Amino acid sequence: MEEQKMIIKGRGAQQNIHNKFLKDEHEWRDDFLEYCRLEGEEADKNKTKYLEVFPKTIVNKVTSPDVGMEFSMNPYQGCEHGCIYCYARNSHEYWGYSAGLDFERNILVKKNAAELLEAKLKSKSWKARTVVMSGNTDCYQPAEKEFKLTRKCLQVFLKYKHPTAIITKNALILRDIDVLQELHKNGLIAVNISITSLSEETRRVLEPRTATIKKRLETVKILSNYGIPVNVMIAPIIPAINSHEILNIARVASEVGASSIAFTVVRLNGTIGQIFTDWIYKTMPDRAEKVLHQIQDCHGGTLNDSRWGLRKKGDGKIAEQLHSMMTLAKNKYFKNKTMPALNTNLHEMYKDGQMKLF
Repeated sequence: MEEQKMIIKGRGAQQNIHNKFLKDEHEWRDDFLEYCRLEGEEADKNKTKYLEVFPKTIVNKVTSPDVGMEFSMNPYQGCEHGCIYCYARNSHEYWGYSAGLDFERNILVKKNAAELLEAKLKSKSWKARTVVMSGNTDCYQPAEKEFKLTRKCLQVFLKYKHPTAIITKNALILRDIDVLQELHKNGLIAVNISITSLSEETRRVLEPRTATIKKRLETVKILSNYGIPVNVMIAPIIPAINSHEILNIARVASEVGASSIAFTVVRLNGTIGQIFTDWIYKTMPDRAEKVLHQIQDCHGGTLNDSRWGLRKKGDGKIAEQLHSMMTLAKNKYFKNKTMPALNTNLHEMYKDGQMKLF
């Protein structure tokens, strides 16, 4: 058997792969990391870089019919969390980077996010609809601690009494509990916390730079105690890795106050299939074949599934088992719980940033 290559600690992806949009590409090679290890040196290339960008728009219309959101915004592109399964990896190629290690190391920071959002909410043609923060990459990833773009955007939503929802797996959201409370007073906020496992060992290999499971559960509890509605997302379920945890995650999520629970079946579109396959043979060689085969069973025999309506749900016997288990979990632990609809009625009265008199 070929000797196993060094695992790059603290990262999800273990390689950079070719960006299909680039004709010429200078690749960061794994053999240099191996050289650094042998020489007892630290590879500086493994450090995260923050790159300032200034886009012209920040609110995106979501055209995919099965995503469950109408509009999204992302203060950051790329994500240092390094979740190996992340569907957003493919989007980093549009910026000229690899979906592999570049996605985790080169974070694009949209410094004018709050200004762009304010301009959008003030627009005469804009009608209030929930704008989801983190439709692509986590708005509370480590960069947020330094740049505070998410907090600034939340303050804009509050100023204009506009509904927003957040998707995150980082306890840093609690820093902004003051703004979240004010939004909640008018029914303007919902939070989705991703919890893919109750095992720290699993969390560390799947999502190496995310908040611990304990911190995430504490976050759900604190937000819920403030009355802020929280949906826990087992996103994604990966057969033979965390698929056996559905009932336990649902039970614990309910106990700490979550209002609802949802899940998606892992799908490895675009270059993510290659990144994930390389990763699992390096980190879980004993069950790599089993995991890959079971993922394929959920998607018509392939890792790459783009079928509307099925790509997130999966089909086949294994997917049916997962859905049955989730139905049982909801009936058992979330039978009388639900996420409230957000308030879209106040925004028109606050389009100029203050209460209009009628």
